[in-house]
Amino acid sequence: MIALEPVSASTPRPLSALPPLSLYVHIPWCVRKCPYCDFNSHEQGNRPGGEGIDPALEQRYIAALLKDLDGALPDIWGRRIQTVFFGGGTPSLLSARALDDLLSGLRARLPLSADAEVTLEANPGTYEAGKFREFHALGINRLSIGVQSFDDAFLRALGRIHNGGQARAAVESAARSFDNFNLDLMYALPGQSLSQALADVESALAMHPTHLSCYHLTIEPNTVFAKYPPAVPDDDSAADMQEAIETRLHAAGFENYETSAFARPGRRCRHNLNYWCFGDYLGLGAGAHGKISFPERIVRQARHRAPADYLRHAEEDSPVATSTVIAVDDLPFEFMMNALRLSHGFEARLFEERTGLNLAAIIPILDRSEADGLIVRDHLRIAPTAKGQRFLNDVLQRFLR
Repeated sequence: MIALEPVSASTPRPLSALPPLSLYVHIPWCVRKCPYCDFNSHEQGNRPGGEGIDPALEQRYIAALLKDLDGALPDIWGRRIQTVFFGGGTPSLLSARALDDLLSGLRARLPLSADAEVTLEANPGTYEAGKFREFHALGINRLSIGVQSFDDAFLRALGRIHNGGQARAAVESAARSFDNFNLDLMYALPGQSLSQALADVESALAMHPTHLSCYHLTIEPNTVFAKYPPAVPDDDSAADMQEAIETRLHAAGFENYETSAFARPGRRCRHNLNYWCFGDYLGLGAGAHGKISFPERIVRQARHRAPADYLRHAEEDSPVATSTVIAVDDLPFEFMMNALRLSHGFEARLFEERTGLNLAAIIPILDRSEADGLIVRDHLRIAPTAKGQRFLNDVLQRFLR
């Protein structure tokens, strides 16, 4: 049991400058819900003649997103969008026409940076080669493909709708249109061995991605796997897989810059980096979350979760289900929960810039964590040690008020 340090945050100063702002857009539909998935995703029947979202529903949802944005503009007026991320669900189910309408509407309402990173999530089971080319032509400049595994047996165990051959074909198609793409992989799968986990990594490296996200399969509450748990590797075996994957990717020139994220030089995901550096993000769409800073307060928002509820509320100009000011005493934990995921840590000044709090408010906790070998720091930077990364949840508990 960890003894929690008393966090005394004192009164924050007004933020001297607002943090970078990103945009997250949630597309809540997928072809089939995976048994491990606890995201806000909902099965949507295919339209006649091919996979995709019902055209009438698709157009209604795009209109709702833009109306949602119209209502949110006063909170972010004058701020430039640095990154955009279309997540889901399966955003690649959108038709090119619908995505064009959405992107045109976003650009008409928001100032996007000239070099904005614009990411769209895609699944191998729903890709079309022509669609990827169209997405790129519309301004999507980064693709994130949910491969999870290249092994047919493990894909069946995960309930995925694609097989290994389709995964390879989708990635090859993406590589022809995108010079920046991520592959999602999972390890510690039901019945998986260390050599099989590394085989998936080798298959991914052969496709020459610029970024890899390697996640430990976790059994989340309220999922099919929670109700019918599969036999997965034990903790020691999973830790061996994680270590072996990190070693192999380091040898291949990838930097493990965040807990589960690996990037080639210059290819870190800027959108996720903004999350981890306690930046701001506006969340649009069913169940989307957001964090918006004002000089005197920081607000977390959540949109209505069920797609039908979101559509109805967005059309009635009330898409936000909850809007909560982060309590001052919660700011140290909120900040560290994100920033300590970064293996290289963060600049010490960032804590004061993003929270308005003096770093002195958490010095006793930092002192104890450093003495316990969980962080390293100097006057410029604070970072987790290898031990701190392994026991990150224990470190974070120390910042709870």
